[in-house]
Amino acid sequence: MRLLTGLFEADRVLTQQAASRIPRDVAKVLSGVEEAAQNTKLWCGAAVAMACLGGWRGRKAAAAGLGALVVAQLTSNGLCKQLADRPRPPAEWIPHDEVADRPDSSSFPSGHTAAAVAFTAAVAPTWPVAGALCAVPAAAVALERVQSGAHYPSDVVAGAVIGLAGAWLVRRAPRLVLRHGW
Repeated sequence: MRLLTGLFEADRVLTQQAASRIPRDVAKVLSGVEEAAQNTKLWCGAAVAMACLGGWRGRKAAAAGLGALVVAQLTSNGLCKQLADRPRPPAEWIPHDEVADRPDSSSFPSGHTAAAVAFTAAVAPTWPVAGALCAVPAAAVALERVQSGAHYPSDVVAGAVIGLAGAWLVRRAPRLVLRHGW
């Protein structure tokens, strides 16, 4: 019980700090990146660019990124949000008007973060430069989800873990299939 109380307090403090201390201009940039990532547009666009400009490595990275993104989205939005009906952070914690533009779905986990981390983590082993470039907007998306009041920090961490797991699964699935003869 003490652990949950500590987690809730950490979520409160970090959410309030992110919502009130990030400068307005930075918040606008974060919001723009999140808008681009809405409905996975940013990641699909990155995959198209990689596939068109990166030769075989770009196509392989794009396929891995999109595969991991799908796994992460199905896990976070299709399963976890249905099982965990967590309300969004209280509006009184958020001192700006972005709080009015939040989804009605469960706060746990952050599907935006899951998709961003999954795509980035799956791309990076095949094309490290592209992975590093994707890491910048992925981090911005994660920060924006807390700053805007859409998620608690623990929701974002859970989304990142789901994203990493999705990337791991997609990268390992061919070897697992071959090893076990499925």
